[in-house]
Amino acid sequence: MAELSEEIATAQPATGSTADDERAPLDELMQAMDVVDTLRHSESVVERELNAEGRRARLIDRLRDIYRGQGIEVSDAVLEQGVQALEEDRFSYTPPPETFATRMARMYVRRNLWGKPVALLLGIILIALAGYLFLVKLPQLREQSALPESINNTFGQIVQIADSSTATDQAQILLQDARSAIDQTDYPTANGHRLELEEILQNLQSEYELRVLARPNESSGVWRVPSINPNARNYYLIVEAIDKNGDRLRLPIENEEDGKVRSVSKWGIRVELATFEAVQADKRDDGIIQGDVIGRKQRGKLALDYLVPTTGDTITDW
Repeated sequence: MAELSEEIATAQPATGSTADDERAPLDELMQAMDVVDTLRHSESVVERELNAEGRRARLIDRLRDIYRGQGIEVSDAVLEQGVQALEEDRFSYTPPPETFATRMARMYVRRNLWGKPVALLLGIILIALAGYLFLVKLPQLREQSALPESINNTFGQIVQIADSSTATDQAQILLQDARSAIDQTDYPTANGHRLELEEILQNLQSEYELRVLARPNESSGVWRVPSINPNARNYYLIVEAIDKNGDRLRLPIENEEDGKVRSVSKWGIRVELATFEAVQADKRDDGIIQGDVIGRKQRGKLALDYLVPTTGDTITDW
């Protein structure tokens, strides 16, 4: 700062001018600032002179000697302004109080440090939210809005195809339960009732024959010893469902031994010993079971019509 003041003093011409007069206040201000800077870098002088008798005059004399030692002429008025400014703490920076606004301002100034990571994080969050909205929420809302119509349509088809009140009575109960769940905005429960209605409809629409398995290297019947009665035997014919096109069907069958329902293409159905032995003899005769059809499922009916005595109990593994 002292060198800068020297350059300004050297650049001034000996004779005054209008431009020099206009620049004089600025030069004096800069010199006053330089005086304050000099005072701050000479803290021991400041403390000694400002705390003693006649401190201001002696401090100005000391400052004048410092500047003259550097070849700089500074007026007493400028020195006085510098000392006054130091006492008033005019040219020092006082940081603003710590407030929410100042913290936000500092964050903004340092935005180049945290801006990109935060922008990346926000981008990831927005993409995730958009994915959830378009892939999950909107399809869910569409399904919920279509649920009442879907339930009503399924119930209407059941009424048209069912040939007895058994199926329609079951469907009527499910319909009422589904509507009640929708009124309570319990859409998962309502959807569960819709699926039950569709199972009833699918069962009513199905048509097939229940045939005893007679393929080579496959059992046509088995017997099991029930766990609750080791002295008894349960006899089962192994069957499969064949539709009118000759295709084997997979059906949900409950295993009476563990109570689990499995989707299978063949299962065992419990029959009397006489029926079991008759089928066994029929197959032993020529390897072909002549009377292999033991039941029929007709369209519009829920249950099979069995052609042999049976409890209807089934197993899915043997």
